[in-house]
Amino acid sequence: MSSLNHHFKISKLKDYLYVIMENISIIHPVYRNDPLNLYLLLGTHTALLMDTGCGLYPLKPIVDELIVDRKLLVFNTHYHWDHPLGNVEFGEVYIHESEVELVSKPYDVSYFKDSPNEIVKIYAEQDFLIPPAKIIKPLQDGNIFDLGEIEVKVIHCPGHSPGSICLLTNRGELFTSDVAYYGDIFLPNRDSFPLVLKSLSKLMKICEEQPDLELYPSHQIYPCDKNLLVDLYNGIRNIENLWESKKAFDFFEAWQVDDEKFRYYVAR
Repeated sequence: MSSLNHHFKISKLKDYLYVIMENISIIHPVYRNDPLNLYLLLGTHTALLMDTGCGLYPLKPIVDELIVDRKLLVFNTHYHWDHPLGNVEFGEVYIHESEVELVSKPYDVSYFKDSPNEIVKIYAEQDFLIPPAKIIKPLQDGNIFDLGEIEVKVIHCPGHSPGSICLLTNRGELFTSDVAYYGDIFLPNRDSFPLVLKSLSKLMKICEEQPDLELYPSHQIYPCDKNLLVDLYNGIRNIENLWESKKAFDFFEAWQVDDEKFRYYVAR
């Protein structure tokens, strides 16, 4: 299927699952976690879109073509800029209750003013303030949504952000959002590592109970398996041993630490 422009790439993964991919490195080369994966689940009567991306080009016409006459639910997995900037296209968006206020206001992306990439002119035309959706509704841990033959459960996994959520389906998929993926990992300060590890442990337990789960991260490769969670858990625990090798990374106001599988940006 071809999109209305060449910005998005759409792949049909299953009869009821699409991924709409968007490269974020075109906005600023400092971001290397291409692609951003926006997942679309199709139940018999309701569809669920996970995240609305960078807000550069129209996403809703693509989604509308895929969902046909189904009702649409739109979730933000968390508030970081590459996940909610297309919210304004959709009248109503859900996000974890702790981040409702954050996505209810215009989103300031002025940190892209100095990007060497021409595409940020799209943001400049809006004074680097991206408008929000009109209605923001709260999600809570344990919420279940019936899409019609597909049930989706909300799993609150704070750490990457306070309101980060993952989604578990009754069809054997675990959408891990930015809680876990192979790539550049953005972490809170070291004092908050126990919270991150607790969230990863929660997901690892789910994988132990359902060993055939397929993991669908919001960045880079998919599907993954439980080894992603194990690798990331062990890697974060090992950061302490690598701390002396850290480098300052001013754009992210973070410390950069590398190992064989991940590059970590730890908030200062």
